[in-house]
Amino acid sequence: MKKYAYKAKDAKGTTVNGEVEASTASYAAKLVRERGLTVISLRESGGGILAMFTKGRSGISAADVSTFTRQLSTMINAGLPITEALSILRSQTKPQFQPIISQILADVEGGESLSTAFGRHPSVFSATYIALIKSGEAGGVLDKILGRLADDLEKQQELRGKIKGALVYPAIIVIGMVIVAFVMMIFVIPRLTSLYTQFGAELPLPTRILIGVSSVATAIWPVLILLVFVGIWGYGEFYKTPFGRRRIDELKFQIPVFGPLQKEIYLTDLARTLALMVGSGVSLLEGLSVTAGVVDNVVISDALKDAAKQIEKGFPMAYSFAQHPEAFPYLFSQMIAVGEETGKMEEVLQKVSRVMEVESDQKVKTLTSAIEPIVMIVLGLGVGFLVVSIILPIYNLTSQF
Repeated sequence: MKKYAYKAKDAKGTTVNGEVEASTASYAAKLVRERGLTVISLRESGGGILAMFTKGRSGISAADVSTFTRQLSTMINAGLPITEALSILRSQTKPQFQPIISQILADVEGGESLSTAFGRHPSVFSATYIALIKSGEAGGVLDKILGRLADDLEKQQELRGKIKGALVYPAIIVIGMVIVAFVMMIFVIPRLTSLYTQFGAELPLPTRILIGVSSVATAIWPVLILLVFVGIWGYGEFYKTPFGRRRIDELKFQIPVFGPLQKEIYLTDLARTLALMVGSGVSLLEGLSVTAGVVDNVVISDALKDAAKQIEKGFPMAYSFAQHPEAFPYLFSQMIAVGEETGKMEEVLQKVSRVMEVESDQKVKTLTSAIEPIVMIVLGLGVGFLVVSIILPIYNLTSQF
């Protein structure tokens, strides 16, 4: 939602200044006219310093959209009119969501379709979401589409929740290790070094290595921090370029353990979404085109776009997918071939999504079981090295007396 400052005249010719919230300038002008005013000028309001930090952040998560969809589906299935359901949800959702629902409600009451009203908020509702709502309206099965869409969003949230939960503990341990190592190298080790120098003790190899690393880190730690920030900035700029994004997305799939897991997660969502769209009456070509636009990986997105072109030329879907082994595994193409031969594409895609979801879940469990002992071993080795490096000189000093 954007804020627009307007200057207008009322029926008496008095100049009026004010502000409205809308997704576009044209819709903002419409809102001003609905107040019985004649627009003189309209400009987007900057919103001050706070807007610099909140710009581009709607504050609405995928979980919020999933909950909203489930609640809307339940109300419509219970027989409530769409306007009444939206009115109830507006008062029940989080503050960041309320202006958006208010505008959707105003659009629907103004005679626009639900899909058009959702389409005014692309930062909240994806192209797939809007296409499915539009299909449900055209087929008169909006209640069923909303129910299936809510199921799909909840499954996506569940899978992502499992993965995030599995990685939280290792991430905390690794971050803690880095912070402790940084503090030791910059503040603790230099003091111990001065102590050993005063006694003129002969330092063992582990201690000399530790002191050397600490000396370098102490001398250039501001440069190291700067390099970290420059590296993050450079990564972001490189990722914005077409070549950079494709290269990074390719490398993501090549990371041991994490790469195959990430690909399976993408393909699970892809198969589930395609099954939902095909079963909702959306044409296969439109489904591929919409899905290609929302997949957050260039490798899979480009493969989907090329597959759609091949299908449009008359090639079978399985053949078109098989031309991109970098994006789609052999099982994916083979199952699609079965769907084409039997005419049960929706069921086959659902089966593919379930199979890959089970495989992803198993890999997450395996990863969780393996990563914790690995992290503990690395942590133990690091702590052991520090202890040996610090204790050995003390032991040598005491043995001299």
